[in-house]
Amino acid sequence: MLRRKARHLQVLAGALGVTVSAGPGVVLKSETVGLAVALELPLVILDIQRAGPSTGMPTKPEQADLLMVLFGRNSESPVPVIAASTPSQCFHAAIEAARIALKYRTPVYLLSDAYLANGSEPWLIPDVAALPDIATEFETRPDGFQPYARDDVTLARPWAIPGTPGLEHRIGGLEKADGTGNVSYDPENHDLMVRLRSQKVAGIAADIPELEVDDPDGADTLVLGWGSTYGPIAAGVRRVRREGGRIAHAHLHHLNPLPRNTGEVLNGYEKVLIPEMNLGQLRTLIRAEFLVDAHGYNKVRGLPFTSSELQEAIEAVIQS
Repeated sequence: MLRRKARHLQVLAGALGVTVSAGPGVVLKSETVGLAVALELPLVILDIQRAGPSTGMPTKPEQADLLMVLFGRNSESPVPVIAASTPSQCFHAAIEAARIALKYRTPVYLLSDAYLANGSEPWLIPDVAALPDIATEFETRPDGFQPYARDDVTLARPWAIPGTPGLEHRIGGLEKADGTGNVSYDPENHDLMVRLRSQKVAGIAADIPELEVDDPDGADTLVLGWGSTYGPIAAGVRRVRREGGRIAHAHLHHLNPLPRNTGEVLNGYEKVLIPEMNLGQLRTLIRAEFLVDAHGYNKVRGLPFTSSELQEAIEAVIQS
């Protein structure tokens, strides 16, 4: 808990805060995440998902924290959510989480799980110069400074390092007045601030890649995955294709907001299968958001899927 408090103080002092926990720890500090939403300051929270509930099976993987990181806070408090898919992709997912947090002044969840955390694969060290620019400009001009003014594009508020002369302002969890950041109980202002915070997160969809689909044969069925199911799903898809089956595969790395073409992709297939190590959390979201009657393949055994069982699940949907 002291480590998490130190990270929060780091954010308040003008640095990107990063903290790591699993589901039980995230539950404990959900109030702090809500505070970061209200403060509109950058914080990256890594949730290394494990089997639960409570302490459950702490060394075993699961994908059952998705709905919690999306909605597990009081009131309207949206945050971006990113999921890593392979051990090597964890690096790029972390860079992306930091980029979004800094650019949009928001807490960001980065989902991994015990399977990825204990996994390994060969990894080519990237060219540092080719990585996304995550440099941040701090506000330094006192003339006309308003702590809750908005960037026209990102809707991010300015970030002033505490102690900068002329830029003193009040922070905290109480609702802020638009622009000035003063404490406000005005109903219209609260409605405005709730909508601005929501619009800021939704607008990130214009700043992330579209959903890519691997579909070389013009399939009628799409397998949609997220997180560490990437490896087993990709291997199961290859098995189906070797047997002559036609199947498409897409994998989500951004879970909030979803890629802007997600609905177009889903509506391009007659059948959609979503394998998850939970009881259907992404499937619930997809059905609600896009009215797509997706099929689920769900097991929560504390074990990753195998390519052979996913091959059988895919072939069963194709033949249904």
